[in-house]
Amino acid sequence: MPEMSNAKILIMSTHGFEQSELEVPLKKLRDAGAEVHVAAPESGEITGWDNDNWGDKVSVDLTIDQVNHDDYHALVLPGGQINPDILRTKSEAVSLVKKFVDSGKIVAAICHGPWMLVEAGVVEGREMTSYPSIKTDLINAGAKWEDSEVAISNGIITSRNPDDLDAFVNKIIEEVKEGRHERDAA
Repeated sequence: MPEMSNAKILIMSTHGFEQSELEVPLKKLRDAGAEVHVAAPESGEITGWDNDNWGDKVSVDLTIDQVNHDDYHALVLPGGQINPDILRTKSEAVSLVKKFVDSGKIVAAICHGPWMLVEAGVVEGREMTSYPSIKTDLINAGAKWEDSEVAISNGIITSRNPDDLDAFVNKIIEEVKEGRHERDAA
């Protein structure tokens, strides 16, 4: 069971992430003692989406193709409509999600972020939640969708929207402390 001071967590995102869904986990996980990196398809900075317009920029620590999933205890996938819709077209991003799931690492997705789990083919039979507009996508991919602030299925954490961020981050911390989860391959 790793302590948060020994935990390394990856947030994978690109332009158009829901501002709070990246920034709140980044800050709270760092405040809890974790080393947190942001990975994106491109280096430099990525720009968030805040309400009805472009938001703040976040620095990218490494590109997705530089990530070694063995270096991390958990993967966080922020939502927003734009961000996961772009990421799910990037084979290296989808492959990275699958590697985290297959290796039993914690994977957490909020809002539209579970689209990445659908694209990676890892939702079948799992309890999940999401932003309501992608509920049908999750159900069609085999998830057992529920309307709750946090759904957990053997180390795979999902939440609905920014209102759920406190519960979402608290569950990430709890699951990271529990350690790797043995799970059936999707």
